[in-house]
Amino acid sequence: MSYRLSAFSDVRLDQAKLNLVIDEHERGRVPRFDTLWTYYRNPLQPVGVGRGASGRWYRQPQEQGLPARLRTAAAHPMPDDRAQRREVVIENDIAWRIQAMVDFMFGKPVVIRSTAHQAKRTIIERVLDQVWEQSGGIALLQDIALMGHVFGHVDLVIRVDEDRLARTAAAPADADAALAAACAITIEVVEPRRGIPLQNPHDYRLLDAYIIRSRATQAENTDTTLSLRGVMRALTGKPRSAPTHTQPEVLEVISASAWHVYHNGELAWEQSRAWTAGRIPIVHIQNTAQPLTFEGAGEVEPLIPLQDELNTRLSDRANRVTLQSFKMYLAKGIEGMDHVGPGQIWSTDNLQASVEAFGGDANCPSEESHIREVREALDKVSGVPPLSGGVVQGRIGNLTSATALRITLMGLTAKTNRKRVTYGRGIAQACELILAVLDTAGVLATDPAERTISLDWPDPLPADIRDTVAAAQLREAVGVPESEIARDLRIGTADHGVQ
Repeated sequence: MSYRLSAFSDVRLDQAKLNLVIDEHERGRVPRFDTLWTYYRNPLQPVGVGRGASGRWYRQPQEQGLPARLRTAAAHPMPDDRAQRREVVIENDIAWRIQAMVDFMFGKPVVIRSTAHQAKRTIIERVLDQVWEQSGGIALLQDIALMGHVFGHVDLVIRVDEDRLARTAAAPADADAALAAACAITIEVVEPRRGIPLQNPHDYRLLDAYIIRSRATQAENTDTTLSLRGVMRALTGKPRSAPTHTQPEVLEVISASAWHVYHNGELAWEQSRAWTAGRIPIVHIQNTAQPLTFEGAGEVEPLIPLQDELNTRLSDRANRVTLQSFKMYLAKGIEGMDHVGPGQIWSTDNLQASVEAFGGDANCPSEESHIREVREALDKVSGVPPLSGGVVQGRIGNLTSATALRITLMGLTAKTNRKRVTYGRGIAQACELILAVLDTAGVLATDPAERTISLDWPDPLPADIRDTVAAAQLREAVGVPESEIARDLRIGTADHGVQ
């Protein structure tokens, strides 16, 4: 290894500390993050050649949460036929709830408004809109929300193409130059399994440095795309070396004063100019704020015990139904009754004869009640009722009433509004860093007060056009300019937002 960490002397980063934080992250955080992502995705896993004991060609990771009496029989079939008839039922109630939360958060475009004076407001909004749009637009925001909801937090890195920015900075400073310089800036999501923060020892909210690690294990076969590998191969012009299981293929070390990229331990690229005005180009976003901790609260972790309980009870019910799905008859004193079939009639003169039926899927109200209560507990913990997914259970009163709909979804909308504070702060900090880069490059001069923004969040619930028109008329009556009303209604104006 030839790490040149002397450039990070201001944050007291040396080889020993680097190895320590990477090892702590790999051993402590990554397994937990893997579990959270696996419970959310629940990807099918082929069982190999042939079929498993359940007759299926796949298994599901959530089966690991089942008790041993169900999991062992499914994974290790026994010679006894009863052991092989074990039914495993997995109903992933976590995924659709997470998706519903993401849709409520970023299902519609978010509009970015600059708070600068009118002379700069338009160009600032156009620049910010271009940077966010070329970085992924609303799809980027949905990725940010998904990572945050699953892991509890997500980080953004502001990347600057120095060569391209330097070429545009040489041109006269005007609106076209600012838009051209914005093309050199991108926003990238850093998955928590790759991002390693070095927190300030005096303030847990501050970062001294940040490490982005792309492992050279079998991570390429997972759902996470390590796009940085292709970028680094293009930067260095080197072919990809054989992967190892002990060292990362790409390691980025970022501080406020330096940015180094190491490829298999060799320094491949460095950036020494502080484009972000002395600030580390990392934005940390907590899903739900937690006091005195760097990581936020995710939505998957509290649902895992309830998900395991639901899968267990559904599997137990499937086993019961399988064993009791056919009725059997016990005939006494009836001659010739050797089997039972449709359209058959038996008669006897024996007054002591009897036919008793047993088996079948008997009604189990306690079982159904327990499953229903587990589902209701999932609703309470997540704040996402089935109605948010389009499942109407007849408990919202008059379906034409917007008030009844809002009351039913009050928990989800309240949680969404609370998380808009943390996600909105992260978007605002990213915009400040973007404007700081352009100011440093000399293509769009701004002071810190002109780099603040406000966000117009859309209503996640369907809007009634009559209420919208009535609100517009009321705003016009109190003197709100028509241009602002039309902008809010998305009529006849260019909408500078993250589309």
